[in-house]
Amino acid sequence: MVSLLGLPVHVLTSVQVRIALLMTAFSVMSYLDRTALSIAAPTIIREFSLSETEMGAAFSAFQVSYTLLMIPGGRWADRFGPRTMLAVMGLGSGLVTALMALGARPGLGALLGVVPALAALRLAFGVFTAPLYPATGRMNANWIPLAARTRVQGIVNAGAGFGATITPVLFTWMIRVHGWRASFVLAGAVTMLLALVWLFTVKDHPPEARVETAAPSARIRWRPLLADRNLQLLTIGYFTIDYFEYIFFYWLYYYLSEVRQLGPEQSAIYTTMPFVAWSILMPLGGWLTDRMISVLGAKAGMRAVAVAGLALSAGCLFAGVRSTDVNWAVGLMSLALGLCAIADVVFWTAAIEIAGRHVGAACGIMNSGGNLGGFFAPLVTPMLARRFGWAAGLYVGGLMALIGLATWLRIDPERRIEHARQES
Repeated sequence: MVSLLGLPVHVLTSVQVRIALLMTAFSVMSYLDRTALSIAAPTIIREFSLSETEMGAAFSAFQVSYTLLMIPGGRWADRFGPRTMLAVMGLGSGLVTALMALGARPGLGALLGVVPALAALRLAFGVFTAPLYPATGRMNANWIPLAARTRVQGIVNAGAGFGATITPVLFTWMIRVHGWRASFVLAGAVTMLLALVWLFTVKDHPPEARVETAAPSARIRWRPLLADRNLQLLTIGYFTIDYFEYIFFYWLYYYLSEVRQLGPEQSAIYTTMPFVAWSILMPLGGWLTDRMISVLGAKAGMRAVAVAGLALSAGCLFAGVRSTDVNWAVGLMSLALGLCAIADVVFWTAAIEIAGRHVGAACGIMNSGGNLGGFFAPLVTPMLARRFGWAAGLYVGGLMALIGLATWLRIDPERRIEHARQES
């Protein structure tokens, strides 16, 4: 342990750092793969004469399978180990990303239609991607002590923001140089290569840990998990978090280019700014939460960070949407996403802390609720925009953040879920 600003800071070993970096790389590539379609969307919409709503349906297809397989994916991470599940996730999702090149005409779209073909591939992508964050949560619980857990989870989750940060500029450039089909093939190949590196360099648990403790083989009793009030509140709150965030993932580039009338290059650059804020503020939020826990305890420390982050996030989004100056608008919206990201990582740490030996299953349940929010956001936002204007569609995201804030007034991360294990 070392001291920073008079507070103890746990120093990670080189193996723990390597595992954290590889998990972060998975997070980066997953979000590059999943948000790449939003960058290719204007090109695909024009090429095949699709509507915004049709494209939104293709976006949301991913959320269907991703959400349905989240809980099984988390349980499989507990049962078979996070090393195996993350390897399967990387190899499968990388392959499907590469196959997006065949998702239109010529290709699968000639047989099924462009929207059904894209939707089918996105469904497959969701199947393979589902275990990602429950498995990283399981790996975190196996390898990282509580004193550094939120910090590590913050870095891993920030990989999503970094992936979303680089995707607009990188994928716009790739489409211009190689076309959208070849760009998906390249992204998928990199993801599969990362999965192979992970498979051959990582273990499920430290050498000194007991295998029985690290990867429980006992059957799980689902009722205590599903009936736990803390996990229910975390799941509801994470629904609102993901609804808020997925507006940025899927519709920010379109909003800037088509509603704010910016050019494609300027839109790509401005779209990266919220995710730069995400990438910076989420690890900072993890560090801040660790520090607040050391001073106030787990309950008050996590609550303080989550409530403050969500309150400020909603305020910044409202102000950003109302601003007529595009620089102020993007700056405030960037801060909104970054502040939401601070609260995001607190949800994950709370789920890991209350879950005991079934971290993967608990994280899967919470993230399933979150991804229901992620499913509705791409569909509901353009519907609201068409009826009430884009400002109204974005304001609903701020309202969701305030609802998420309210859940933290009752969440107690110091109370663990009991009686979830049934002896085999």
